[in-house]
Order: sequence, then C-alpha cells, then structure tokens
Amino acid sequence: MSDGNKSKRSAKGSSQSGTDGDGADRDVGHALRSVYSKTVSEQIPSELLDLLGKLS
Repeated sequence: MSDGNKSKRSAKGSSQSGTDGDGADRDVGHALRSVYSKTVSEQIPSELLDLLGKLS
C-alpha cells in the first residue's frame, strides 16, 4: 500500500509544480524581454563612444 501512496503523491506533486512552473516561466520570460527591450533602446554614453573611436 505504501507504493500506491507514493505514486499518488508523486503524480499530484508533479502536476501542481508543473502548473506553477509554467506561470513562473512566463513571468520570468516577460521580465527578461522587458529588461532586454529597455537595454536595447538606451542611448550609448558619449564617453563610451569616445573610447570606441580611439580604438580605430
């Protein structure tokens, strides 16, 4: 009987964590896309452009 209880717990636990994991993955993905979008749209500081110009 203990084997049956273990399999029921495992199945129940995995389905719950899978549901919660999907939402967490979606939230993390949204946060990463938001940070990336903000970073890409930032202006490059003139000091950095000056340094890059000195390399060539």
